[in-house]
Amino acid sequence: MGEEGSMRNEDDAEGLVSEVYDPRMDSWRCVLAPYHWLRMLAMELHWSFVFGVIVVYGISEGLGGSFSRVATEYYWKDVQKVQPSEAQIYGGITSIPWMVKPLWGLCTDVVPMLGHRRRPYFIIAGLIGIASMLFISLHKRLHILLAVLSLTAGSAAVAIADVTVDACVAENSNKHQLLAADMQSLCALSSSTGALVGYFISGILVHLIGPKGVYGLLAIPPALVLLAGVLLKEPRVTNLSCGQVSKKFSEAAQAMWTTLKLPEVWRPCLYMYLSLGLSLDIKEGMFYWYTSASDGPHFSQEFIGYKSSIGSVGSILGAVLYQYTLKDYHFRDLCLWTQVIYGLSGMLDLALVLRLNLRLGISDYFFAVIDDYVLKMTGRLKWMPLLVLSAKLCPPGIEGTFFAFLMSIDNVGLFTSSWGGGVLMHILGITRTNFGNLWIAILIRNILRIGVVGLLFLIPRADPDSSILSTEVVVDADVTIEVSKEENIELVSLINNDGNR
Repeated sequence: MGEEGSMRNEDDAEGLVSEVYDPRMDSWRCVLAPYHWLRMLAMELHWSFVFGVIVVYGISEGLGGSFSRVATEYYWKDVQKVQPSEAQIYGGITSIPWMVKPLWGLCTDVVPMLGHRRRPYFIIAGLIGIASMLFISLHKRLHILLAVLSLTAGSAAVAIADVTVDACVAENSNKHQLLAADMQSLCALSSSTGALVGYFISGILVHLIGPKGVYGLLAIPPALVLLAGVLLKEPRVTNLSCGQVSKKFSEAAQAMWTTLKLPEVWRPCLYMYLSLGLSLDIKEGMFYWYTSASDGPHFSQEFIGYKSSIGSVGSILGAVLYQYTLKDYHFRDLCLWTQVIYGLSGMLDLALVLRLNLRLGISDYFFAVIDDYVLKMTGRLKWMPLLVLSAKLCPPGIEGTFFAFLMSIDNVGLFTSSWGGGVLMHILGITRTNFGNLWIAILIRNILRIGVVGLLFLIPRADPDSSILSTEVVVDADVTIEVSKEENIELVSLINNDGNR
């Protein structure tokens, strides 16, 4: 009896082994793995949360963000017919809502509406996004001021939805700590997949229905955000009085100011701002040159979208390279080499504008794709250690609010870069038809990027595993935001630095 049982167990074991190593079963498992993973997350975290993450990160920011970028470039050039320096300035204005992300974050944390913290802000973001996109899409001759206001409102809608879903992710990460990594993977995969698909078809859509037609389609993502807000499962909370809200805002401001005054905090913050602000953004000048029929390569709308999608792949590769090969290096050493490489990679733009690639027998199409790929990859490599450093600068008690504040400083740097690039192009006389001094703008930008290396003394010489803030640094309890354990939300902000050209 014992021998028969033993033989039966061995047969069962062999059957299981053969089943595990069946190639057909392995193929099916690979195909169905994402479905089972999403189903597991939906069961553990509720399907409405998973739906909200996919809608905000994948459709609103990923797909919608790529549509918006390509459509906006052609909107300024072909519809409003503005100069590249002006388009650069307007682009900076539309990014202002991202500079006040801590305000949106504090609102979702301490200003509940109708007994809910997150749902109302998804709904508000959806309504603003729908109205702004339909407004700019349906008007034939929209005044440029109204166009800027409409695009800024659309940007605010995306920023509000981004902060709100960040808070939901952080809250669920506290409640389901074993699934925290899965939630971050869901966010990253949704955003990356949406951006790749969006950039790939954005140029085709602009060619078929024009930039205003694309804006009409961009009313769909905020409509889905609104739906996510309606469907989101969220416990009811008690509304706060105006006095309580004012007190919490005051406490948050005092806590952030107390922390920002510390030398180990303000010095890296200053470096992050200057490294972004001095990298002058001249992407509108490059775009006008790309599409110029007389002086440039005259790229089609389809190719512009395709080129950007390849650049997104480079950005993903940069993140992967950092994760598996560079994440253990000291901050200062890594920032040194990534900043130098980032500055040198900009010379590819210079070679393209001076048509050196044609002298080497390399076509404009191939060289432009490689240029965008390398630029996005090196830009991501430069950004990743600064993102990790930002997380380490946040003191206990106000991690989420202060991290969002640091991301706002970076957004101010991007704003400075955009306006600085616009002013530079205006001074150099770069217009819709005159690109004679574009190479000078590229050279100045690259020199400034490499010159940032001289500010590396502001970055601590520490490795990612060590603590930047001393153990004695603790925010005064009198000014720390008092929230319960379930309400201690950490805002995980994602910055799109790909557009800083």
